[in-house]
Amino acid sequence: MKFYAATLAVAAALAACLPYAKADEGAQEVVQVKIDAKTQGEPISPFIYGQFIEHLGRCIYGGIWSEMLQDRKFYDAPAMYPWELIGETKFNNEKEGRFVGAASPRWISDSDAIFGVEQSGLEFVKDKEYVGYAWIKLSEGQTSWVRVVFGSGDRVVECPLDKPVETAEDGYAKYEFEFKADKLTLPKEFGSFSVRFQGRGETRLGAVSLMPGDNISGMRADTMALLKELNAPIYRWPGGNFVSGYNWKDGVGDRDRRPPRKNPAWQGIEHNDFGIDEFMVYCKYLGTEPDIAVNTGAGQVDSALEELEYVNGAPDSPQGKIRAANGHPEPYGVKYWCIGNEMFGNWQIGHMPTEKYALKHNEFVDAFRKFDPNLTLIAVGAVGAWDEIIMRQCADHIDWISEHFYVQERRDLVAHVEQVPNSIRRIADAHRRYRKEFPELQGKEIKIAMDEWNYWYGPHVFGELGTRYYLKDGLGIAEGLHEYFRNSDIFAMANYAQTVNVIGCIKTSQTSAQFETTGLVLKLYRNEFGTIPLKSEAPRPYDVAAATSEDGKTFTVAVVNPTSKELNFKFNVDGLNLADGGDRFDVSDEDPQSYNDPDSPQRIDVVQTRFDGSLADGVVVKPLSVALFKATVK
Repeated sequence: MKFYAATLAVAAALAACLPYAKADEGAQEVVQVKIDAKTQGEPISPFIYGQFIEHLGRCIYGGIWSEMLQDRKFYDAPAMYPWELIGETKFNNEKEGRFVGAASPRWISDSDAIFGVEQSGLEFVKDKEYVGYAWIKLSEGQTSWVRVVFGSGDRVVECPLDKPVETAEDGYAKYEFEFKADKLTLPKEFGSFSVRFQGRGETRLGAVSLMPGDNISGMRADTMALLKELNAPIYRWPGGNFVSGYNWKDGVGDRDRRPPRKNPAWQGIEHNDFGIDEFMVYCKYLGTEPDIAVNTGAGQVDSALEELEYVNGAPDSPQGKIRAANGHPEPYGVKYWCIGNEMFGNWQIGHMPTEKYALKHNEFVDAFRKFDPNLTLIAVGAVGAWDEIIMRQCADHIDWISEHFYVQERRDLVAHVEQVPNSIRRIADAHRRYRKEFPELQGKEIKIAMDEWNYWYGPHVFGELGTRYYLKDGLGIAEGLHEYFRNSDIFAMANYAQTVNVIGCIKTSQTSAQFETTGLVLKLYRNEFGTIPLKSEAPRPYDVAAATSEDGKTFTVAVVNPTSKELNFKFNVDGLNLADGGDRFDVSDEDPQSYNDPDSPQRIDVVQTRFDGSLADGVVVKPLSVALFKATVK
């Protein structure tokens, strides 16, 4: 039986009907909660706990990807940040004979002076092992080496580059190196890295790489460990605004020969080190479903079909052969595809009038369904005029429709928290109206993929759009999840945007990673909350959600307390016989502005304990907290 979110008026009525009262003088206030286990919602889609990663800021490069060097393929001439030239040997960034991109570093030396390039500001961990390589073309008699300087400069590691492991047709040779940061005096220290040359003649430098030795197929071990804990069931990639200017072919093949580009939508350089194949390795390692967005902005249907064939085509198909040559003979079998991103916005590359875009959307979908009719194709949505045209003109070309929302900061704490569930409810209500009013939707159940949702405010502490999150934001994300549960019949997917650093639930420094409060909440619910939602009634401003496990053997109830009061919650559960005692999980702190930082001891975590007695008799809920309780169903 379906049930829907209460309106604010209903919530106010419930508050009047379900008052919290003091049992005794000086005792905690009691909040009475009614749960009707006989009124169940549709099963909660596991994809409600989805995530989104985009080529933006430090989400992938500097967050997920473990490369330590910036601009390792020399998109900019080394005389510019982040590289500096060493020595006074004649230098130019040469187009002819370049290794990759528009140009490559070239020196002409007429002396035995040392020359090369250096990058500083790199952080190293004591006793950690590091690996790397450099593509170089030397003249006869020239020597080359890597030099790493720690701290103030008195501790140096040098690795000769004298035995190439590979030589390319254009004469560049690949030299590998490794070293251990055992000369550090502190647990972590900053240092510099340089590639140096000596000898007369012409020298060329192609691509350079430096990574921690514990990288996982090029990805950061610390970030990936947290992503394993997060346990998200699906990831949307590669954008976001980025996808509307992205040529997917730039991100496949030999990683060192992939061209660096100016990011088409955001600041900085797109290194193209992380492409389709890396994303699929990422998903396989995390045990998650991939959800790929295709370029419907600057991109056309032919390119998107080639991308689909590269990902899902047989090994003997034209693009499948290329994939196999790149080391991945078996098709990836990706089921979920986003047909574009935010094409309603004039900030989007390729933006066009809605009626014209509807034709383009339908063209893409017809081609994709001809390739494989079993794909799940997600249309670009936006509540309002855009949706009303798209839903009518594309009704037969939509499996799911995306919606996005971001909210900012409110000075009032309760208002700050409630704007997330209010936004989810607003979008759900709009789609319920579409289903009733649009003849084109009769007999169809086009579900919502809320594939971007989050708070977005504050200074960029962690690079571009790298905003910090506080306990109060975690409370809002918890209430947002509750609203998805209450509307489980209409939401097929929700992708928290984004995952690492960029408005992300995990933040990293160069050498550390830690969950934000929002990430802790997402991890808690994903791993502990039930799947069959139950009707619950609680007075505002408290938000309560309840569910049973799929097999009906476990009952879970979660409470968001956005106030500074410690409260006694009593749960009247109609239709279930619950055993006394069980597990409880708390995310809380005394300060709504408290937060975690990757370079500081963790202040907030999910704390698991046991509770005694029955939920009917009451459990204490801390101020400013998310509390989740699990009990066995007799």
